[in-house]
Amino acid sequence: QVQLVESGGGLVQAGGSLRLSCAASGRSFGSAAMGWFRQAPGKEREFVAAINWNGDRTYYADSVKGRFTISRDNGKNLAYLQMNSLKPEDTAVYYCTARVGTTYYYLRPNEYHYWGQGTQVTVSS
Repeated sequence: QVQLVESGGGLVQAGGSLRLSCAASGRSFGSAAMGWFRQAPGKEREFVAAINWNGDRTYYADSVKGRFTISRDNGKNLAYLQMNSLKPEDTAVYYCTARVGTTYYYLRPNEYHYWGQGTQVTVSS
């Protein structure tokens, strides 16, 4: 079992930055693929970024490429999403997710096993 708790969301002006953190419990974190998804009101949950078990492979949605960076610290059971040059269209609830027992990363919500409760990110224009 892995439990995930996101933090770091908030209100920021366009062009600003935020860093989301995802704290994971359980001994399986070091062998888990991690991902970040987001969901805006009235829209489907969408992929943002993913990272494999040791952090040497990452993948980003085109909409955030060059602005967001996903990373992890297996020693601390933490994953991060650094978000720079934020835009109003980045406003959403951001979810951390994990799939244990794999060396790959994944892009679809149904490929992940565990989800956090989400953290709100609001970008004002």
